[in-house]
Amino acid sequence: MRLAIAMLFVGMVWGQTRQVAISFDDLPRGGDEGGVRKFSDVRVMTMKLMRAIEGVPVAAFVNPRQEREFGESGLAELLGMWRRQGAELGNHTFSHPDLNKVSLAEYEADILLAEPAIRRARGGSQSRYFRHPFLHVGKDEETKQGLARFLAEQGYMVAPVTVDNSDWMFARVYTTSKDPKRVREEYVRYLDEVFAFFEKKSVEVVGREFPQVLLLHANQLNADAMGEVLAMLRRRGYQFVTLEEALKDEAYRMKDGYVGTNGISWLHRWGVGLGMALKFEPDEPKWVLEEFRRK
Repeated sequence: MRLAIAMLFVGMVWGQTRQVAISFDDLPRGGDEGGVRKFSDVRVMTMKLMRAIEGVPVAAFVNPRQEREFGESGLAELLGMWRRQGAELGNHTFSHPDLNKVSLAEYEADILLAEPAIRRARGGSQSRYFRHPFLHVGKDEETKQGLARFLAEQGYMVAPVTVDNSDWMFARVYTTSKDPKRVREEYVRYLDEVFAFFEKKSVEVVGREFPQVLLLHANQLNADAMGEVLAMLRRRGYQFVTLEEALKDEAYRMKDGYVGTNGISWLHRWGVGLGMALKFEPDEPKWVLEEFRRK
């Protein structure tokens, strides 16, 4: 015990204690297209996820179109569970459109359409944060800058992602796998590798490690595996912080130099702004990709 405390103290003295803000997209359920959509099952899933993240600050981004499946009262109940947990609810558009495929005007309208349901869940206040679906920020400079102006005018702060990953692919495979335990174990190992990559990438791009922002999705896989994911992060030396706290770091003032159709980590975007070549995070295991393609 004394040794563990001493090691933690040394890490804090040298600035080596890692921090991460965990965020979930596609509330109340997403990232596993084809998964069960019954309200009762999603409620049970959400309860399990809430138990797993108890005491962990999270941001959670909502697609209110799901009200059509769960009803206004059902959506309100599910989002209320997140709010009681202390989650910062943000805007993820109403229907999750792809900015690469719709006009900027349509996209902006979809953002505004999402706000009434989120405001109700937030007790009347507007969302502070906006998260781009697919992490698509603008396929050309005109679209990118136009959306940035719109978000600023509407009072939104962008919720960037530094630790991007394919949890959605594992989640989709998990829904029908004959060996879900294998999928879950491989998923945690994969996230471990992804974090190792982005820790190294942080030093290459920023010159140091800084508070990361992790993107996950609200689905059954993460409800079942979250305890293992959090344990892995703790082994890597992470403390859990709010999105607001993470974004105070100066790294998040760096230039996003990427313009194009890919949805990528802000670490990649900042690297492009510094003239670095794109080098992406580890791929999913081949067998997971093959299973996903058969869905």
